[in-house]
Amino acid sequence: MLARRAKLGLTTVLAFAAVLWALYLIDTFSGRGLTSVLAIEPRRVRGLDGILFAPLLHGGVGHLLSNTLPLVVLGFLAFLEGIRRFAVALGTSWLASGLGVWLTGGGLTIGASGVVFGLFTYLVARGFYNRNWRQILLAVLLFLMYGSILWGVLPVVGSNVSWQAHLFGALGGILAAFLLRKRPVPPGSGRILLR
Repeated sequence: MLARRAKLGLTTVLAFAAVLWALYLIDTFSGRGLTSVLAIEPRRVRGLDGILFAPLLHGGVGHLLSNTLPLVVLGFLAFLEGIRRFAVALGTSWLASGLGVWLTGGGLTIGASGVVFGLFTYLVARGFYNRNWRQILLAVLLFLMYGSILWGVLPVVGSNVSWQAHLFGALGGILAAFLLRKRPVPPGSGRILLR
């Protein structure tokens, strides 16, 4: 079961990464045609569709490379819990990041880093909500590997990096962990005892 889920998860996240690279090539060869119409444009009605599409677009090879590996690793780890939990964690991070940028952003915004931040905080927070020592151990390992990315939620003067996407994506990941927490079974409702 876990091996099949791992194979499906790896296939899914690699296919998603391939889509990001294909869209980057299309956008590049179209003279940034996709970016011009599908980026998040804060507080403008025409920028609302960017909430859905902006994470699929990237400004350069470096930008895309910096998001691809963490998306594959973190997405794969989130997928190991099952497709439904992966979809909720991904979707919550995606929407929270996009809405946050649309409400508070400073300019046209593209990129999947908000989703990366969301998946990261989801994987870190879920073990504490679930009180699961394996998930907490994974959270500690992930924090040691990727924890420094959390500095990206802070504004940097003169930077063209959207700290808003990072912050709201991270909050979306925490929200997903809360929504997907395992609820304790009330006494007397889960098991039938035979006498």
